[in-house]
Amino acid sequence: MNLMGMRIRLANRLPFYYGWVILTIASVPSFGSRPVMAVATLSVFVVPMTDAFGWSRGQFSAAVSLGALGGLLVSPLAGKLIDRYGSGVLLSASAALVGCCAIGLSMISNIGAFYALYIPGRAAFSSPLELGTSTAVSNWFIRRRPMALAYMGIIQGIGLTIFPFIAQVLINGWGWRTAWLTLGIFTLSTGIAPILLLMVRRPEDMGLEPDPEKGSKSAGTSGGTAVITGEITAGVAPDVSNQEQPAPARYTESDYTVKQALATRAFWILALFSVFGFIVQAGVSLHQVPHYIEQGVPTHLAALTASVFAFGQVPGGLAWSLLARRIPLRLLLSSAGAIMAVGAIGTGYSSSLSVGIPMGFCLGVGVGGIHLLLRLTWADYYGRLHLGSIRGLTLPAQIAGQATGVIIAGFMFDATGNYQVPFTVFGILVAFAAVMVLAARPPGPLPVGAAVTPTMVEPAGN
Repeated sequence: MNLMGMRIRLANRLPFYYGWVILTIASVPSFGSRPVMAVATLSVFVVPMTDAFGWSRGQFSAAVSLGALGGLLVSPLAGKLIDRYGSGVLLSASAALVGCCAIGLSMISNIGAFYALYIPGRAAFSSPLELGTSTAVSNWFIRRRPMALAYMGIIQGIGLTIFPFIAQVLINGWGWRTAWLTLGIFTLSTGIAPILLLMVRRPEDMGLEPDPEKGSKSAGTSGGTAVITGEITAGVAPDVSNQEQPAPARYTESDYTVKQALATRAFWILALFSVFGFIVQAGVSLHQVPHYIEQGVPTHLAALTASVFAFGQVPGGLAWSLLARRIPLRLLLSSAGAIMAVGAIGTGYSSSLSVGIPMGFCLGVGVGGIHLLLRLTWADYYGRLHLGSIRGLTLPAQIAGQATGVIIAGFMFDATGNYQVPFTVFGILVAFAAVMVLAARPPGPLPVGAAVTPTMVEPAGN
């Protein structure tokens, strides 16, 4: 039995929609692979590694920026591959790369080796792991897309919450080398096999209706059974032209091509908002633990700020998802940006955990919002058919923001001896972005003759 046949049989036996399996599988690397190379986790390694080797904060931060550059370069190709073949192989390969790089980091002895291992791991974090997980979920959910993306964000937030704390415990007890080794082994053991076995590109590839109404697994046939004819090649979407097709869906979406999306104003506003928003996300989250250590907070307690920041994304993501079908997405994005501005500036001016923890939580709520809402907005505005390719072009804006934020904060610390100035500047930038994104109205109807796919709920109230 080939893999696709196994997945179809599993879908037919499940008492629920196979999209929930996709959500679970996509959440595995969100929980266990992405946090390994996240700046929240790296933040607890800043002090022990720079102290051990005598590196400056700017030198250390440059690895994040260079890794982001790598992600920027591979992002368009990753998006096209996801649209054509699905996320399975790309996600598994990316998890394997992250795990191997983390194990390698446990054995480095100079900054060249640090760059050689952290940069490709960070590139996988920035592009294939982000694109693969969010696009997979968006392809399988339409009506329930806000909640599905929120669930994935919650699981990712839990990983980001506990990984910095676990890494700090390992560093305190056995050193930073053991911490990297442990994270790498965990990633390799969890992030490969489940995805290869169960991931499918889109429900149509299995003859299923996308995101069917409650109580129905699929409208693929009268009995809810997907019928596949012909040979199915592993890793390649099957030809479903001879299948019994799903019943007409109640919702419609306009599937924009890349060229059509580039011609809309919202595309460019959202891309610029991504730059400013992720300058703050990466710039503050990497340097918040060193900031509090510089203020005299004990190392093991300073690491709590990274965990609280990450945890804030959990309830934040759930709250934003509940609002996403009731309030225009651009208004929610603006609100998330404003909350981030408060968190960034508040962190810069705080010197104790009594202020730092609520500011970290505030920042996490805002970051959880832009993560969820941007993923949702791209899918709602431009449809599913070319979503990977479109996001492959927009993700570089997010990556550029992350690359810029961390290195600016690092070198500004080297110049001034504190983080107050960069964090304040970051807060002002995202406040400006919060106002700007209000102009990102949904794009108008597609030109005459453009395809409209009868599967998508219109973005209510956007």
